This record gives sequence, structure tokens and C-alpha cells, in this order.
Amino acid sequence: MGLAVAVPLAFAALGPGGPFGSLGGGVAGAVSASLAPVATPPPAATSAPTAAPPATQPGSSGPEAPPVVVIPTAPAVASLTGYQWPINVGRISLPFKAIPGGEWLNGRKLWHDGVDMASFCGARVNAAHDGVVLAASRHFDQQIGWIGDLQPYFHLLDVRHMWNDLPIVVVIDDGNGYRSIYAHFRDVNVRVGQHVKAGQQIGHEGATGHASGCHVHYGLFSPFETKQFGVRADILRRLRLPKQVIARVDPLAVLPGGEVALRTRQIAKAIAAANAAAAAAAGGPISVGPMPVR
Repeated sequence: MGLAVAVPLAFAALGPGGPFGSLGGGVAGAVSASLAPVATPPPAATSAPTAAPPATQPGSSGPEAPPVVVIPTAPAVASLTGYQWPINVGRISLPFKAIPGGEWLNGRKLWHDGVDMASFCGARVNAAHDGVVLAASRHFDQQIGWIGDLQPYFHLLDVRHMWNDLPIVVVIDDGNGYRSIYAHFRDVNVRVGQHVKAGQQIGHEGATGHASGCHVHYGLFSPFETKQFGVRADILRRLRLPKQVIARVDPLAVLPGGEVALRTRQIAKAIAAANAAAAAAAGGPISVGPMPVR
């Protein structure tokens, strides 16, 4: 029997009542981007660390001092700019928060690791930030921050013919130390290596990955983050996944009007509020993102 979900990000089909329930719940109780760390060793850096040249004394014939290794760190979420909403109308169906049926472990709490937003099947989905496409298909796991060996999981997908159970996912390097993850596309129109701009179309809203309905799951993380999320025990048993993944942050912390979206669940109201606030701060009309299509 095929699983209702075969990988995190298709996890939206795993609900609070059991492994195949539908997710629900309101937006009350969502948390900030400051996450409780899981007490596990930090992951290896995803890009090679840089080494400072050794300091040598003129005329010295002794051994050179060892190079100083500089490990990249995750930029502060508050420093991120230039983000837009992936869809311009619709509602927040599930925010970044602890939920009874969460797939991830943030400390001891089960967690939903991104923001689910929904408008209608086939709606245009845009890049939230400028960047370079790292994945644009059902083959995306190597780009979403797993810490450990994925080969047992890939072997399971092969022998059980489960690749089509996965969602269609786009992963984009936002060029600022973070990656954006978009899941459940009906189809995509970008390719690996392509440069995209914020607001550029990357695909159409869908329900791949056995989602309970058409929506966009949007997640955000830094490859340089040392905090980690764990994975729910029953998922580990079924799918032979690594036990940890790099921790995610709340996308509503970077999307314009995120607080309004959390309170009202309405994306159009969040965009309008952000535009009004930017205009007031600038002393005149200004737009921080597309206005809703009416």
C-alpha cells in the first residue's frame, strides 16, 4: 500500500489524528523565528570553510602557524530583506507552529516547519526572493538540509516505486545565506541552475505529495544554521530517513505583513498592510510587493 506521504514536505498529509489524517488548526500560538535548539552536534558546513592566510614573521625559518578556519554562520533572520509572497491572494491554512500531528521535533514539541498558504488549484506561484534554483522536481531531498546518509531512503523509494508519492518541490538559494522551499506544485516552469527574480513565476499551485488540497508549503532555512530539528519516530521507521535536519525559521518573519497574515489569515490584507506601512514610512506611495489580483 502506498504511503499517504513519502517525505517531509509531503508531510502535510500527516495529520494530528494519526499518520494519514488531514492537518487543521488555527493560527493562534504560532511562534517567532527564535527556535529552541535540539541538543545534537552541529552539522558540517554546506560550503567549504575559508582559511585565513598564516601570519609569518619576516626572516623567520620556523614552522608556519596553522590557518585559522572561519565557519560561516546563519545570518540573523531580522537582517533578511527583499521577500515577497509566493501567492498574492488566499489564506494561511497552517502557520509555523507546534501541532499535535507535527512531523518534526523542535525540542520535545511536534512541529509544522513552514507556512501553508492556499488560493486555488493552478494558481500562479512566484519566487519569494531573488536566487538560483537548486531543485525543481520530486528529487529535492539533497537540497533541504538533511544531516546524514540519504541512501537508505532513496533505496526504499526505488524498490517500492514510491517516487511519484513525493511532492513536486522547488528549492531556491536566496543568495543571502538562506534557502526557500516551495512544495506541492502541480507543475513547475523553472530548471536547476536558473536565476530567478522575486515575483517571477516558478510554477502552479497543486496537491502533489498526497496533500489534502491544493496549496503551497513555504519553508525557509539556512545551510549554516547549527540548530536542528528531529523527525517523528514512526516516520523514521517507515522511511529510513536521517534523524536530524537543519532547523527551519518562521517564514512570516520575512514575508511583508507577516504579523497581519498570522492574525487575519488573509494574504491580501498582509500585502496591503505592508504597502501602507512602507508608504507611511517613506512619506508617499510605495509598494513592497504585488497587490492582489481582483
